Amino acid sequence: MFQLDLKSRKSIYEQVVDNLRGLIVSGALAPDEKLPSVRELSKALTVNPNTVQKAYRQLENLKYIYTVSGIGAFVSDLDEVKPDPQKVGEIKNRIGTDMTELFYLGMTREEIRGILKQLLDERSVGK
Repeated sequence: MFQLDLKSRKSIYEQVVDNLRGLIVSGALAPDEKLPSVRELSKALTVNPNTVQKAYRQLENLKYIYTVSGIGAFVSDLDEVKPDPQKVGEIKNRIGTDMTELFYLGMTREEIRGILKQLLDERSVGK
């Protein structure tokens, strides 16, 4: 399914959340597709089941997955996922800071637009 980077500064739980979110947003995991059980995924990734359980709980809180009691976890329809306004604001601030840095390096608005377009095209996932 995916691999974890044990040298990453991100915790294992965050890596599981990010990897699963990426698979869901890219369409690699379809809406209503059943996810591996906590036990199966923890065994495949060789991590503690509590880590996977925490990641699943986080993904459920973010509406990326839903749980059917006694059956398992399933991928939600992306229409259910709503961006966190605080997180969006933080990201906008980071992008703004980075754009200012590009201006300081002497780039024009058009060059910066080109960079943003290229990045969007490379990451053409989701909507």
